[in-house]
Amino acid sequence: MLWIGLAIAGGVVGGRRREDYVRAAETVLVALALNTGVKYTVRRARPVLEEELPALTPVLSGRSYPSAHAATSFAGARALAAAGMPAAPLRAAAVAMALSRPYLGVHYPTDVVAGAFLGDAVARLMSPT
Repeated sequence: MLWIGLAIAGGVVGGRRREDYVRAAETVLVALALNTGVKYTVRRARPVLEEELPALTPVLSGRSYPSAHAATSFAGARALAAAGMPAAPLRAAAVAMALSRPYLGVHYPTDVVAGAFLGDAVARLMSPT
């Protein structure tokens, strides 16, 4: 939702770059859809550390690979930077979001790497240039 919210805000304020922000929102949604398809094809279960040590955040699905947070974050960061927002803070936010997932106990590191690659690839493919 963060990345869609930023795209909407950019579209409202961006004026002449509104199409770029619409494309950014579409990119995030496509990354999420593809991620979900892969997640339900691979069907990798989320990590279980110990019964006494549950994950630190709730999840919507028991499926882990790839990380949707990483996929949408990397897709959103690249697409919003292409639309005109400052790239460095967007990338930093995407990396922080991705790194938080294993820390919270809801993903394996490989889930995050796969999600980041998927999101970045979607953004590159949907880029106008």
